[in-house]
Amino acid sequence: MMSEPKRLHPAAMIFNIIQSIRQSIFGVLPLVILAVGNDAWFYVIIGASVLAALIIIFSVLSWYRYTYQLEEDQIRIHQGILIRKKRTISKHRIQSIDLSQNIIHRIMGLTKVQIETAGSDHRIDAALSAVKMAEGKKIHDQLKYKKQMMEEEVEDVEAAGEESIAEAVAQRKITPNALLVAGSTSGSFGIIIGLFGLVFSQFESVIPDRFYNQVTEWLFSQAAQILIIFAIIVLILLWILGVLATIIQYWNFTITRYEKELFITRGLLEKKQSTIPLKRIQAVGIKETLIRQPLGLATMYVEIASGDISQNQEMHTLIFPLLRKSQVKSFLQELLPEYQYEIEGMTKLPKKALPYYLIRSAILPLIATIVIAVMFFEFAWIPLIITFLACVYAYFQFKATGYLLNENQLLVQSRTLSKDTALVQHKRLQSFKKKQHILHRKQNLATIDTAILNKFMGRHFVVKELTVEDVDKIADWYSYRIDS
Repeated sequence: MMSEPKRLHPAAMIFNIIQSIRQSIFGVLPLVILAVGNDAWFYVIIGASVLAALIIIFSVLSWYRYTYQLEEDQIRIHQGILIRKKRTISKHRIQSIDLSQNIIHRIMGLTKVQIETAGSDHRIDAALSAVKMAEGKKIHDQLKYKKQMMEEEVEDVEAAGEESIAEAVAQRKITPNALLVAGSTSGSFGIIIGLFGLVFSQFESVIPDRFYNQVTEWLFSQAAQILIIFAIIVLILLWILGVLATIIQYWNFTITRYEKELFITRGLLEKKQSTIPLKRIQAVGIKETLIRQPLGLATMYVEIASGDISQNQEMHTLIFPLLRKSQVKSFLQELLPEYQYEIEGMTKLPKKALPYYLIRSAILPLIATIVIAVMFFEFAWIPLIITFLACVYAYFQFKATGYLLNENQLLVQSRTLSKDTALVQHKRLQSFKKKQHILHRKQNLATIDTAILNKFMGRHFVVKELTVEDVDKIADWYSYRIDS
């Protein structure tokens, strides 16, 4: 079955204009600031008008020259103003088809269709920026499932009745209270502060000198107590912005398990629907930040093979924003029973590994302490405190690191700033390395380095300073076990 070539909804022109402005604004902003500083407002207005006209013309022509054609087992896309590009994506290469809606999409009843293929080259992927919701669902269903499979599923459902549907689907949804806690304990607070500082530094140069000097003088003329209160108020406001950002991003977060995939919906202002094929999951992770770990809270994520590596994506694919550590086991049993979370009996590092962790963390601040003590003795306490903190960090890193083997899964636990526990099935491991230097050999220690695929080409799981017996045990498990 072949459909006629179709164009995107005219709203796609708006999205093209917005995207073009976002891409050009940082390149144009320095010129605008320079022109404003020289009172060249006339040239700024002329240049902005010409640029806006070119963006609008380009967006209209791009929309007009962009067509897609849906066939039974593939989609054809033609695009390009001067140079025409023709792309054919077979349904057999498609890994996921995601639907998302921002505010404009939702007001106009539209959706964005993101098609991701099996490769890591974004040029063979496709995104239909604006189509009707019914059309988006049609594209999703026709390219995601084979016609024969869909007919068989309908027959099975009709034969089994609604009761079997409920048994075949597992679902979890985050509560508003849990989402509020997730926002309050997330790292977005620091990100908001960083963005605030970046924006302020960009606009500081365009603030009139007189106004800037008056505000600065007023601030320094106030009592220390007022400045502290003012700083606390600013930090609270930034923290609230971080909480709101998390709530907007993960509002109504729902994950559903089907036979061959996970289906996730989330978002308040921009509603997103994404599909994770189970066969693409390379590892499951449990992350506990410094704030969340004492509270017994964790975040669940998965590592996914391949995908577009050129876009600004998160390192992991989040599958649940926040849950209690005690609920991780039941969460996996319900939604990902292929993975087992069990840390009882986990093998920890031997005590003789601790000096290596202390030296790696404290060597640089210790050298700085010695140098400063020689040259500026009165300030030596500053790097000395940093050295002490580095030793504390190294100790907790040592205590957190370990591994656990079962029949078909390797559990690796480690810590950078956050405590990270990864569950990897034997068939997903791509490589295994055993490393030793001269001191390791004398102390019967070794380091393991295993790797899996993910959308950023690969991730390594490294456990340093295990005993040689433990490393050989993992090596035998990796080399001689036969996957069923």
